[in-house]
Amino acid sequence: MRALLSVSDKTSIAELAQGLVVLGWEVIATGNTARAITSAGIPVTEVSEVTGFPEILDGRVKTLHPAIHGGLLARSDDERHTIELSQHGIAPIGLVASNLYPFAKTIADPSASFADIVEQIDIGGPAMVRAAAKNHASVLIVTEPGDYPLVLNALRDDTVTSELRRSLAAKAFAHTATYDALIAGYFQSSDAHAPAFPAELAVGLQRARTLRYGENPHQEAAAYWRLTAGVKTPGLLAAEQLGGKELSFNNVLDGDAAWRAASIGREPTVAIVKHLIPCGLASRASAHDAFMDALAGDPVSAFGGIVASNREIDVATAREMTKVFFEIVIAPAFTPEALEVLHKKKNLRLLRLAPWSAPEHAALDLRAITGAVLAQQPDITPDDASGWTVATKRQPTRAEMDDLRFAWSAIRFVKSNAIVLVKDRAIIGVGAGQPNRVESVAIAARKADERAQGAVLASDAYFPFADGVETAIEAGITAVIQPGGSIRDGEVIAAADSAGIAMVMTSERHFLH
Repeated sequence: MRALLSVSDKTSIAELAQGLVVLGWEVIATGNTARAITSAGIPVTEVSEVTGFPEILDGRVKTLHPAIHGGLLARSDDERHTIELSQHGIAPIGLVASNLYPFAKTIADPSASFADIVEQIDIGGPAMVRAAAKNHASVLIVTEPGDYPLVLNALRDDTVTSELRRSLAAKAFAHTATYDALIAGYFQSSDAHAPAFPAELAVGLQRARTLRYGENPHQEAAAYWRLTAGVKTPGLLAAEQLGGKELSFNNVLDGDAAWRAASIGREPTVAIVKHLIPCGLASRASAHDAFMDALAGDPVSAFGGIVASNREIDVATAREMTKVFFEIVIAPAFTPEALEVLHKKKNLRLLRLAPWSAPEHAALDLRAITGAVLAQQPDITPDDASGWTVATKRQPTRAEMDDLRFAWSAIRFVKSNAIVLVKDRAIIGVGAGQPNRVESVAIAARKADERAQGAVLASDAYFPFADGVETAIEAGITAVIQPGGSIRDGEVIAAADSAGIAMVMTSERHFLH
């Protein structure tokens, strides 16, 4: 039986070739793969000897030949195919090991030219892989080096099943599909005339890890890198885990939310997130002070939450963190002393990750619904305060304006209907996910209690009625920031003027459904 080996990733290819030779297989291979096998002292026949035609066009044409594809596509259970192969002197191919040119690696290299990138678009490889996968009943197709031992053992023990063949074929089709998605994504991202939402959207995903469990323990889950133009989009999955249990589905969701929220401030900022809601968020002169004031925002909800800091965690902060049960602590760095303290909480997950920054070219935000996917541009555009207007007679004070800016930055991370109360650049009350806005205001005010006196309020969308602002006024709020745009804006502004509070209109909302 003949095996064809043609791989970009040479990992363990010599071991596979050796195992096949020991089992009596004839090994044929393309140029660089053949050289890697020969250098290991293993007999191999180059594809050009099989086709009777040399590799041409700088290797662009190697396997695109009837002597190869005839051997790949012939059905072993079809006598007519066997006769045709014999008539044309073609030997059947029973196994293919192939993975494709390093397109992703090349486009991630800033020194690569467009010509370099185009050269890494594999043609013969995908054709060969797809042919073998189509004919998997007769051909074993192996695209992952990690599967070489599995295949060799099955051949050695004569336990190659139809299930194994189909499993390998599924991996092969996923391999070529992801590869083509990367190419399509690269060309679309570099096309100045490409529509924001193309008629066909190819998304390349690569499994990063399996997760401890899904939203609930009875659900299995995994996390996938989304490969944007060949580059793994920076995110929580890039974090280095320094301790603690494996991450679960909810850990990743909440961790991402906390990491993003903690990255809003230029000053040391700490976010505490519970069920995707920043129940604590503060910017201070030090990470220690930011943590303490973030915790003070809602110490009850913080229990079992996730902490993220945009600054290094020192030992004093670590000691304070261990006084509360947290699932995860995320920071760009930890001092050795801090790690020693935090490691005493053996289940506490510690993630080292640089602060988030908005990418220059952001991929579309994808949301799954039953049987379909919604796509939108992500809400990451920096806020432009130059377009804000003061709608009330009273102007906000400088301190109020600082808090309004902070509150407006924070509101992006709260589920609509979203209300955030802020004092001295720290969240003191949150109302989220309610079906009406006045209820969100009441919840936020109740959480803030007496601290609401002299605080500011941010609303992710306009107030449809004056009742929401009136509830805030009763709680002691002195300034409000909201998009405006309601047909009842006049009533809302009049309520603010009547109470002598300031109101800023942004003309832009931040819904988060």
